[in-house]
Amino acid sequence: MKRFLLLVLVAALTAGAIWYALRSSQHTSSATVTALLPRETLAFVHLPDFTKSRAALHQTDLYQIWREPAVQEFLQKPRAKIPTKGSVGQTIQQWEALEMKDAFLAVVSLEYSAWKIVGGFRFKGDPGNAETMVANWKTQLLGNASDIKHETVEYQGHQIQADSAGIVNLSTVRAGQWIFVANDLEQLKPLLDRADGRLKDAKTTLGADEVCAAAFRHMPSSYAAVGYARVDRLVEKLAAPEKAGAPDQMSALRQIRSFCGATSFDGGKIRDTFFVGMPKLVDAGRLTRASLSLGTKDTFLYAAGFLNLSKELQLTGPGAFGAQMSGLQKITGALSAHGITLETWNSAFGPEFGLVGDWPATSHWPALLAALPVKDAAQANKILTTITTAPEEGEAWTREEKEGVSYFTTQRAGNFFSLSPTLGLSDRMLIGGADRGSVEAAMKRSASGGSELGASRNFQNAERLLPTAEQGFVYIDPALIYARVDAALRPWLFMGAALAPGMSDTVDLTKLPAPEVITRHLSPIALSQSYDRDGYVAESVGPVTVYQTVLGTAALGGAAAVLYRKQARWLSPGRANPSLSPTPVAPSPSPDNTP
Repeated sequence: MKRFLLLVLVAALTAGAIWYALRSSQHTSSATVTALLPRETLAFVHLPDFTKSRAALHQTDLYQIWREPAVQEFLQKPRAKIPTKGSVGQTIQQWEALEMKDAFLAVVSLEYSAWKIVGGFRFKGDPGNAETMVANWKTQLLGNASDIKHETVEYQGHQIQADSAGIVNLSTVRAGQWIFVANDLEQLKPLLDRADGRLKDAKTTLGADEVCAAAFRHMPSSYAAVGYARVDRLVEKLAAPEKAGAPDQMSALRQIRSFCGATSFDGGKIRDTFFVGMPKLVDAGRLTRASLSLGTKDTFLYAAGFLNLSKELQLTGPGAFGAQMSGLQKITGALSAHGITLETWNSAFGPEFGLVGDWPATSHWPALLAALPVKDAAQANKILTTITTAPEEGEAWTREEKEGVSYFTTQRAGNFFSLSPTLGLSDRMLIGGADRGSVEAAMKRSASGGSELGASRNFQNAERLLPTAEQGFVYIDPALIYARVDAALRPWLFMGAALAPGMSDTVDLTKLPAPEVITRHLSPIALSQSYDRDGYVAESVGPVTVYQTVLGTAALGGAAAVLYRKQARWLSPGRANPSLSPTPVAPSPSPDNTP
């Protein structure tokens, strides 16, 4: 019996040791870097393990799209146009060869517009190879300028290589398995002192800063990259002096103490975690998501959050909802112009807003809806009457009562289609949309109390991946968006290729992948935002995150605008279009030239 108990104890200890080893192998920490940086550091980024993060990236849903044979075949022609000399791929291979860990870049000081920057990384292998690679990177950065100066500075047994070209200064040094770099020689010396153990006072390091430590308590234990900024100090350094009596244009930023964000990989998905250390802007209780009932099986976007209305009825918002919505800005401007106060608005409507985007397969364009809960139907009706009976020049509203709902509608003509913006007001909800039909349908869904979107498996699976949202929530269905965009744009792309045959030199549209090749790797994207003790915490997860989606959409929109302008100039009147010009007939060969 004793032997059996001993075996059980040994097995338990072994299992515990294995669990601890696995947990430790997955854990990444900024402690190594923050122990090197001075306490007054303004901002830094940290990549704990480049090779491990790249391997995790290759397991993500997004990378599986890249690996699809149909995608590779479609990209073959455009990739052939990209020069390979000095490519990013070569640099990545060099980083992997060094087995780079704890790579960091930090702004340690900012005086008189002079940014003092330090950085570094740990490596494995031959120190000579590491120093050679760093020297090559410096050469590429400094170029072949004739005024390059090289200097070797001795410091505590280390050989610091200081190079400069004009206003660019770079100092590098190796300390054991560390490589350090700085744009100011004097900033490099404290790094060496801490790495060598000569400076042992932990209270002088960034790791001992309470604001930094508080921000990192909200970060995941394992991440691929993290960034931190002491926002209040940066604003103080960068903001121009305010004139006496002038409004403080940086007042919103001055409330923010710190910002911290991390990106990690989680079961094939990408997860972003952001923390903004600041006082709570809106104290309106917890998010109810009453507008979720407006969602359908064709909903590609759902967002809910709290409006932060100032005394002038100007819209602002925390965290993920800081972007102001122009339509609501216009409404609040009209209210202020007609004497409707913040107290009047708050007595009529609740602070929680909802935003729903629907795109049925039968529609060429998506429909967007905005919603607010109604607290006092009579007061809300008075506010809408004020807006619609004092219209802008050339704009008239009509009002109709239907099934207990008041509909306020106007007409607006556009270049390609006309709109009929409509506001629907019931005793429970205010809904605004671009046309009467979508608002009426949304009103009926609101009255039913159910939600096709909330009952869908995609929505529920995305919701489970995040903490409960208390301040804001966003849901995006990228597969639905891609399918609808593909159906709408594919015919136009082929038509454009016919009118601009030069496009075929860059891309072969006949090899454009079928939509299901892409959409089978696109799971929903979700974001959850809450206020946790000392700031706002937002987490987003999906094949890409909400923030990456916004940045990617902006980049694609800019690229599309540039392409459109180029094509417009190419097809503009007065410029010959080779594809539409008659083909000249070659003269018949003379008898002497007959083969």
